[in-house]
Amino acid sequence: MPTYEYLCEANGRTVEVSHKMAERLGTWGELCERAGIAPGKTPRNAGITKLMSAGAVMSSGNVGSTERPCDYGTPCGGCACNPE
Repeated sequence: MPTYEYLCEANGRTVEVSHKMAERLGTWGELCERAGIAPGKTPRNAGITKLMSAGAVMSSGNVGSTERPCDYGTPCGGCACNPE
């Protein structure tokens, strides 16, 4: 299943969840339920926005690969070659 990031503007939190491409999440309550987290003081009906994110594409040719994005000029932002 693909992984998506959502932003809740009411509380500024970004939450990552996996779900089917056809599934749509629209509220903080739905997102919390999918992520298995408590909504806290944020209203369950607060709106969320799906963020643009680049997921890793896995194929049989690169499973188990040790290549890093920075090996091809794309900044990693967190690996040993570019610690944050």
